[in-house]
Order: sequence, then C-alpha cells, then structure tokens
Amino acid sequence: MNCRLVLATTNPNKVREIRSILGDAPYELVGLDRFPPFEPPEENGRTFAENARLKALAYARATGELVVAEDSGLEIDALGGAPGVESARYGGADLGYSQKFTLIYDALRARGADGSGARFVCAVALARDGKILFEARGTVEGTIAPQPRGAGGFGYDPIFLYPPYGRTLGEVSAAEKTAVSHRGVAFTALRRYLHDTHERTKPTTKISG
Repeated sequence: MNCRLVLATTNPNKVREIRSILGDAPYELVGLDRFPPFEPPEENGRTFAENARLKALAYARATGELVVAEDSGLEIDALGGAPGVESARYGGADLGYSQKFTLIYDALRARGADGSGARFVCAVALARDGKILFEARGTVEGTIAPQPRGAGGFGYDPIFLYPPYGRTLGEVSAAEKTAVSHRGVAFTALRRYLHDTHERTKPTTKISG
C-alpha cells in the first residue's frame, strides 16, 4: 500500500492547517514542492466541490500519487454568495486581502447590509488513478464583522465574526479556529476516512501453533 499523501496546495497557510489536522493520519504528508513544477489546472468549476475534484484528479495524474485537494472560500448572503469560488481572485488575483476587504465593505454599505450573514465553505477531494475516492464538505456560519480584527489566521479570517466566540477567526488561536472551521470539519472527516482505510487494508498477522 502506498502510504504517502500529497497535499495539492502551494498556500503555506493551508499546508500548515492541513498538517495540523491530519497529523496523526497513517500517511506521510508531502507537498507539491517534492515534485517538479507543473502547470496548475484551471479552476473553472461552478462550485467548491467541482474545483476540488478537478484539482485532485489533475494533481494525481501529474504526480502518480494519492492526492488530496481542497477548494474553499467565503460566501456572503447579502452579496448573493460572493465572493464564493472566486474568493482568492475577488477584485483581481493580484489584489491584497486588505483591498478585498475594502471592496466587500463598500458593497455591503451600498446595499445597507452591514453585518450580513456569511459562511466559510471547504470542499475536499481525494483522488488516485483517475478516480475520486472520497469527498467531504465543511462549513462554518457567522457574520461579517463591523471592521477587520485580528492578526491571526489568513485570508478573510479578520472580517469573519464567529458568534459563539464573539471574535473573528483572525482573533482566535489556531486550535480554536481548527475546532470549528470549515477546513477543520472537512479534513477531520478525511482523517477518519484515512484511518479507517488504513485499518481495513492492514495485513493480518497469522499466528501458527
């Protein structure tokens, strides 16, 4: 059995979070930096799940390995679900997150929708040999904070207020975030699958007597 799992992302923040969640999985976790560079697939899916699948299949084909890919982002109710699958590219791929925040706050003010409901979504897909072996989805519900708060986390975390904590995900510890986050939910489901699969495929030891 191949016990190596490729994490199909070049985002160091995501790699760190994923490693912390999958840390006890019975697999060697390796990044794309262990392979020659290759052209990333175009993320043209209409949903997070579609993008996760196409990335998992593309990287599994390119590496010949067991690969997990994820697609995630922020959905804001008052903006019709935007930025959604365009979260990383919202306002332009080269736009920094502080500028993305400004665009979002301007759009919400124009609609009189400060404090809109919102959620983070993460879709995970596991692939090998041209097949999707496992999929999971995680969400976390919250609201858009009155202003960005916190220097922790990454991406849209500083503007996402998680009501049970009364803080944004940019203000909480890494452990607090993982316990409730979209990525935490999805990758915890993957971790359970990896453990179960490993147990089912372990060779049995025969005791002669």
